Amino acid sequence: MDRNSVTGFVLIALILIGYTYFTSPSQEEIDKIQLQRDSIAQVEDQKRIERETLEAQKVAEVEMTEDVAVEALPDSLNEEKLNDQFGSFANAAQGEREIVVLENELLKLDVSTKGGRPITAELKDYKTYGGTELYLFDEDSSRFNFNFFFDNRLINTEDLYFEPNFTTISNDGEEQKSLSMRLYAGSEDKYLELLYILKPNTYLIDFTVNVVGLEDLLRANNQELAFNWSMNALSKEKGKDSQYLATTIYYKYVDDNFDYISETSDDVQELEASTKWISFKQQFFSAAVIAKDRFDKVNGQMETKKLESSKKYTKFLGANITLDFDDMSNASFPMSFYFGPNHFQTLQAIGYDLEQQIDLGWGLFGWVNEYLIIPVFNVLDNFNLGYGLIILLLTLFIKLLLSPLTYKNYLSSAKQKVLKPEIDELNAKHKDGDAMKKQQASMALYKKAGVNPMAGCIPMVLQFPILIAMYRFFPSSIELRQQSFLWADDLSSYDSIYDLGFEIPFYGDHISLFTLLMAVSTFLYTKYNTQTAAMGGAQGQQMKIMMYMMPFFFLGFFNNFASGLSYYYFLSNIISMIQQWVIKRFFINEDEIHRKIQENKKNPKKTKVSKFQRKLEDMAKQRGYDANKKK
Repeated sequence: MDRNSVTGFVLIALILIGYTYFTSPSQEEIDKIQLQRDSIAQVEDQKRIERETLEAQKVAEVEMTEDVAVEALPDSLNEEKLNDQFGSFANAAQGEREIVVLENELLKLDVSTKGGRPITAELKDYKTYGGTELYLFDEDSSRFNFNFFFDNRLINTEDLYFEPNFTTISNDGEEQKSLSMRLYAGSEDKYLELLYILKPNTYLIDFTVNVVGLEDLLRANNQELAFNWSMNALSKEKGKDSQYLATTIYYKYVDDNFDYISETSDDVQELEASTKWISFKQQFFSAAVIAKDRFDKVNGQMETKKLESSKKYTKFLGANITLDFDDMSNASFPMSFYFGPNHFQTLQAIGYDLEQQIDLGWGLFGWVNEYLIIPVFNVLDNFNLGYGLIILLLTLFIKLLLSPLTYKNYLSSAKQKVLKPEIDELNAKHKDGDAMKKQQASMALYKKAGVNPMAGCIPMVLQFPILIAMYRFFPSSIELRQQSFLWADDLSSYDSIYDLGFEIPFYGDHISLFTLLMAVSTFLYTKYNTQTAAMGGAQGQQMKIMMYMMPFFFLGFFNNFASGLSYYYFLSNIISMIQQWVIKRFFINEDEIHRKIQENKKNPKKTKVSKFQRKLEDMAKQRGYDANKKK
C-alpha cells in the first residue's frame, strides 16, 4: 500500500470520528429522550394491565357460567357422558381420592385410590443431602398406568378410582401387609385388581395384577395389558453432575446378561426380547420392576432424557412394558417392585443379577471389587469404625497384599539404575547410528548382566486392576454416602474447602483439599521415583515429562469426584513412598547388586529369552547386526 492510500484512509477515519463527535447528543438531550421513553413505557404497561384484568374478568365469568351449567346438568346426561367414555367402568370414573399407606421398618409407600398407583416411596433410613425425607419419586412427576381396550374404548387406569381393601395377614408367624386395589366393571364379580404385599424389613414389594371375570377384556387385547411406568428422578445428592452420570435405565433379558442405556445421552430403546427386570437406577438408589416369569417384548420401550433446566430433577426415566396373560381362566401376572438402596449384598440377595447395576467396573476390575475389595471393606465395616479409618486400614491391607510386587518392582529399578552408566555409554556410542542396533546392544547388556528390563513392568501391570477397581468402588459405595471425615462432609462426593464463585474449565467451581493433597503426593512420589530409577536418553526424558504432567491432570480430573477416592489415592502414595524407603534402606544394597551383576557379566547364565526380546534380535539380524557376534 503506497503513501497516498494510507493518507486517504487516515483522513477518512478522522472525518468519521469528527462527524460522530459533533453529531452525538448532549447529556441533557439523552436524559430528555430517556424520560420520554420511560413515560411511553409506563403508559403501555398501564394499558397492558387493564387489558389483562379485563380478559381475566371475562374468563372468570365464562367459568362461572360453565359451573352453573354443569350443576344444572341432569344426572342422566352426566351418566350418559361417562358411559360413552368409560363403558362398563363408568361407575369408577367418579370418586374421592384417598391415600392408603403401606409401611414397614424400611419403606413407606403411599398408594392413591385414583389409578391404584404408588405416588411416593420414602426410604426411612436415608435422607437427602439437604437433610429432608428421601423419596424415590413424587406424585407430580411420576406415571403408573395400565391401558387396554374394552367395549371399543381405550381405558386408562390412571383416570379411574379403585376401591381399597387393606388387611394384615400372618404367614408363618410373619405379619404381611396386603393392599387390594380393585377397579370394578359394573359388578362385583368383574374387576381388575392390583394387589400389593409388603413384608417386614424389606424393600421388596410383591405386586400382582389379577383380571377377574373379564375374559372379554383379555380377548380384545390379545391376552395382554400395556403397563406405562415413568418418573422424573429426584435430585438427592450433593453433586448434580455425578447424579447425571449415574442415572439411567438398566434391564436384563430373560436369556441374556444385563444391559443399560448410556448415561451420557438421551436415548430411546426398543425391547428386543422378553425381559426379566427393568430398573430406574440412580446414583445410590433404584426403583425396579421384576417379573416372576417375564415381560413380553411386544411394544416394549425404554427412554431416558436429561432434565438440565430443572433443579429438582435429574433425568426422565420411562418404560412401556407388556404383561402377557397366558391363562385366561386364571388371569394373574405376578411381579415385584424394588424401592431401595443400591447396596451390593441387598441386591445380590434378591437375585437375577440386580447387583450388576452397581458400576464396579467391567471384567477383571469388577471381579477384584466383588471378590476382594467389597469383602474386606465389609469385614472392616463390622467393627463400627469411622469410614476415614476404614479407608486407611483398607489401603494398608492392599499395600501389604501388593508388597511382594512392590519389592520386585523396586529391585528391578535398582538393577537398571546400577547399569545406567553402561547404558549411557552405549547410547553415546550409537548416538548417530541405527536405533535398532542401539536397542539390541542394550538388550544384550541386560541379558549378559542377568537383568530383565521388563521385570518392573509386570508388577505394575498386576497392580493396575486394583487401582482401577478402587476408582470404581468409591463413587458407587452407598456405605460412604453422607459419611463425614475431617473437613469432608460426604465421602461419596467432592470435599470443598473453598467455593470459587465461578467455574474454571476442566477444574470446577471449588477447591477439593483431598484432591489437592493427592495431586501433591503424586508429584512427590513421581519425583522420588525419577530420582531412584534409571531414566536416561530422550525417551526417558519424555517419560519424565509425562509423569510430571500426571499430577496436574489428576488435579482437574478428580476435583469433582468422591473425596473418599482422592483420600485413598493420597494414602496410597504416602504409604508407597514409605514402603520404597524401607525397601531401599533395609532390603536392597545397591553395591551388592552391582557386584552380582558384574559376576553375571563374567559368567553369564543361559536365560530364557522372551518373545519380545527374540523379536528384537531377529529384527536386528535382518539389518545385519548380531548381538552375539564377537567384536
